Amino acid sequence: MPKRVDHEERRRAIAEALWRIACARGLDGASLRDVAAEAGISLGQLQHYFSSKDELLVFALKYLSGLAEGRIRTRLMRLAAPPAPRDVLRETVMEMLPLDDESRTGNLVQIAYFVRALHDERLRDHAKEGVPALRAFFAGQVREGIARGEVEASRDPDAEAMLLIALTDGLTTHLLLDACAPEEARELLDAHLGRLFTP
Repeated sequence: MPKRVDHEERRRAIAEALWRIACARGLDGASLRDVAAEAGISLGQLQHYFSSKDELLVFALKYLSGLAEGRIRTRLMRLAAPPAPRDVLRETVMEMLPLDDESRTGNLVQIAYFVRALHDERLRDHAKEGVPALRAFFAGQVREGIARGEVEASRDPDAEAMLLIALTDGLTTHLLLDACAPEEARELLDAHLGRLFTP
């Protein structure tokens, strides 16, 4: 009896092969043949799952985002119930920052994808998909902080959310370049949240 193939698992394995290439040398020079070789399968087998590099890139980005969201949910479930908005924001950003091998890999892949998406409108649309949801989530936590009297009522939740996203992106860049130590990134994040959440 022939071995049964888990097609979703195979698609994930191909995406992970793409991530390894992206981390080592970026995405531009990576062909489908390179990804197939990294995944240990033939080009024909890969093309059974992904007909083009762009299709593979979109799947890999969505898969990566799903893994990151799962790690964030796990962190948030460890908080006291109901969690304080400041704690929710801190734990979410800490998971987004490249502070361990897994999150570092994820960030490197996202940057490689971002560079490619700058010149490809279809990929750019996919790359931008998560930003409004993240901004709305952060803004919702700031609004909750205002309602609880932990954030000044004069603060603009949407603007504060975007500032937090920008801080996260900036710290990510400097962490990946080793221009900022993980402990310094944590301290800067805590200082920012400390200024925002003032009883």
